[in-house]
Amino acid sequence: MLSRRALASALALVCAAALSGCAREQAPAVDYVLLDGQKASSQQWAGKVMLVNFWATSCATCVKEMPQIVATHDKFKGRGLDTLAVAMSYDPPAFVAKFAETRKLPFGVAIDNTGAVANAFGPVQMTPTTFLINKRGEIVKRYVGEPDFAALHGLIEKLLAEA
Repeated sequence: MLSRRALASALALVCAAALSGCAREQAPAVDYVLLDGQKASSQQWAGKVMLVNFWATSCATCVKEMPQIVATHDKFKGRGLDTLAVAMSYDPPAFVAKFAETRKLPFGVAIDNTGAVANAFGPVQMTPTTFLINKRGEIVKRYVGEPDFAALHGLIEKLLAEA
């Protein structure tokens, strides 16, 4: 007899493999401010595949993976992917701004001063944590730690192909 945990794991695998047909968690509605002071909202994500990356300048893995986040953004941005990097509340805004400027980050960077965005997503407590959201605003995948970027790119391809 299967335990509840084994059954839940098996069901999760079936749902993940199917990529559709299973109920998914809706991404939270959030408002945030970008480094340039522009106010933005998750409502602007409608119809896009979104990569939302929670990170910190003090996180070695975050710094290591950022060039791959940039490469992923650059590879798919013309096809409907957008990226948002959300700096954690404990990250000094001056450090975040300097990092984004020196690395020429080509996507929106938000400073989550109050932790409200991280809390809405979980709460997010470990960095990096990255969410992949489909065009319908559903969370398809949550990565804690550095993603397998080849697998991530394959999943993004599938999500971009969805109607």
